[in-house]
Amino acid sequence: MITFDDFKKLEIRIGKIVSAERVQGTEKLLALEIDLGKEIRKLVAGIAENYTPDQIMGKEIPVLMNLEPKKIRGVESQGMILAIDVDGILIFLIPDIADAFEEQHREDIAFPVGAVDRAAA
Repeated sequence: MITFDDFKKLEIRIGKIVSAERVQGTEKLLALEIDLGKEIRKLVAGIAENYTPDQIMGKEIPVLMNLEPKKIRGVESQGMILAIDVDGILIFLIPDIADAFEEQHREDIAFPVGAVDRAAA
């Protein structure tokens, strides 16, 4: 089990999937490019059994930013998407941000988890 202090260290940002393709030689992996406003990151995600690249293009999803990069099947993954498994079905967590706020502050949205927790209280 992790402590709340450990949980507060997580840096989560909302990003938009701008590129998705299957990782060659795998059944489960997709290589994604995520637009995070100030940068585009490559991620490898085990979601290909649930989603095709066309199904996820343009989706906005939460991304764990401060995870140590890792090479997976020759592709460096620079973060992790956040989703849940419900009875074997992968469900994306969908951000609930007002359109006007997002348009004005998209590049600035990078709340440490603790800050989001305090803002909601």
